[in-house]
Amino acid sequence: MLAVIALALALLIKTFLVQAFYIPSGSMEHTIDVGDRVLVDKFSPWFGWTPERGQVVVFKDPGGWLGKKETDDPPPGLKQFKQGLVFVGMLPSDDEQDLIKRVIGVGGDTVACCDPSGRITVNGVPLDEPYLYKGNAPSEKRFSVTVPKGRLWVMGDHRGDSADSRAHMDRPYQGTIPVDDVVGRAVLVAWPFGRAHRLPVPDTFGNKALSVAILPPTPVVMGMVGAVPLVLLRRRVRSRRRMPAPWGRHRPGDVRGTGRKSSRQSCGQPVDSPDRVPCGLHGYEEAPWGKS
Repeated sequence: MLAVIALALALLIKTFLVQAFYIPSGSMEHTIDVGDRVLVDKFSPWFGWTPERGQVVVFKDPGGWLGKKETDDPPPGLKQFKQGLVFVGMLPSDDEQDLIKRVIGVGGDTVACCDPSGRITVNGVPLDEPYLYKGNAPSEKRFSVTVPKGRLWVMGDHRGDSADSRAHMDRPYQGTIPVDDVVGRAVLVAWPFGRAHRLPVPDTFGNKALSVAILPPTPVVMGMVGAVPLVLLRRRVRSRRRMPAPWGRHRPGDVRGTGRKSSRQSCGQPVDSPDRVPCGLHGYEEAPWGKS
C-alpha cells in the first residue's frame, strides 16, 4: 500500500510540480553538461507563467528538430528497471522528444547577429554572454529575425554544438518555437551533487533597454492626441475671460462692471466738445486720457 501511495505521489509531482530531465547532449555546455539531471518547474505554467529572456527552458520538439531514434529492447528483467530510472529522471525516455535551450528573444523582439564587436543583439542592444562555451563565438551564422507573438527564439550555450533556432530558419516562423510547446523552466542542476547549482537569468537580460526598445508608440501618440483638445479648451476659457461682457449689460458711458456713469460723459457730447470720445465698439469704456 505504501508503495502505491509513493508511486502516486511521484506521478503527481512529476506531472504537475517538478520533473527531472536527463541531459544527453552537449548543446548547453558548460552551463549544463552531458549526463546532468536538471529539475524543471512544471507548476508555474499552470498559473500563467510565460518564458522570459535568459531563462533555460525544456520544450517539446516543434517538428523535425530531433531525428527518430532507433532503440533496442533491453534484456529481459531490465526493462522495468530502466523504466523506473526514466520515471525518476535518471535516464532519458525513448519516446519523449524534448530539448533544452536558453531563451534569447520573445515575441516582438528582433534578434540579430552580430554587432561590430561580434555580439548577439536583441532590439539593437548587445548581449554580454559570459556563460558561452569557452572559445565559442556568439554565432558563426549571421541572421536577423523578428520573433512572432507567442513564439520564442532559443539558442544553446555551446553555440558551436547546438542545432537551435539558427539551424531551422528555413522552416515556417524562421526557427522560432511556440510558447505552448514549453514544458517548463529548468531551475536547478540536481545531479551530480558536485555540480549542483541554480540556473538563474544572466545579468545581461536585466537590461531595461531590451524591453524599452519594443514598447509600442500608441500610448504616447494617444496621449498627445488627448492633450490637444485640453490645450484648445484652456485657450477658449481664457479667451472668454478676456472678452467684454455682452452689449446688453452696459450702456455707453458706464464704467464696466459697476453700473455707474463715468466721470466723463463723452459719448454723445456735441461734436465740438473737447471731452468727446467716438462711440464705437469700446464706447462704454472710460476715455484713457483727461482734459487738456
